[in-house]
Amino acid sequence: MTYVISDLHGYPLEKLKALLKKAAFGPDDFLYILGDVIDRNGDGGIGILVWLLTQSNVQLILGNHEAMLIACDFLFEEITFESLDRLSDDNVELLRDFIMNGGNCTLQALQDLDKETQQALLEYLRECPLYEAITVGDKDYFLVHSGFENFREDRKISDYSADELLWARPKIDTVYYEDVHTILGHTPTKFYGIGFDGHILKTRTWTNIDCGAGHGTEPVLLRLEDFKEFSLA
Repeated sequence: MTYVISDLHGYPLEKLKALLKKAAFGPDDFLYILGDVIDRNGDGGIGILVWLLTQSNVQLILGNHEAMLIACDFLFEEITFESLDRLSDDNVELLRDFIMNGGNCTLQALQDLDKETQQALLEYLRECPLYEAITVGDKDYFLVHSGFENFREDRKISDYSADELLWARPKIDTVYYEDVHTILGHTPTKFYGIGFDGHILKTRTWTNIDCGAGHGTEPVLLRLEDFKEFSLA
């Protein structure tokens, strides 16, 4: 079975494991996490990231929050007078943006890890894909963090820049590819209307599975074979 979840934002690892157990997730199943494991709550998602290093049947797709952390990788270099001199205004701006978007708890949790684990996590994130194209049963899917900025039907997904896949915010009447259904997160569904708060939003060409875990709502795990939803709520 194939499962997707998104925007966990510091969700406790033990609760994620409990959610997977509720869905009877096993070694022959596969889970895609559509970005934004980190920031905003608890340990900033570092527990989940460390767990991901050992999971052969779970794939993280890069989210904008992971991209912001990677952009701040200079924080994890050995501090010398030379490295401090290289701390440019651009670096300071990147760090400011990361912290303003909830990165402080993530940075604090990272500080508790040894250098080897810090570097392993950063390398893992650098290797995460921006999207995945998969087939489940007789249906084709694009799995991507935010959707497609500047979308055109005749534009290949490989032609989109990273920012166009990490920061898009489709409107409820946005139409994506007709022959491939897109699964995305990034924009909590509550922003589409009160009735969507905490619920998956499905349109004709895309489905948003960011149910607002970053804002205290339980995430929803979606099984693609039958679109069955699982939650601890």
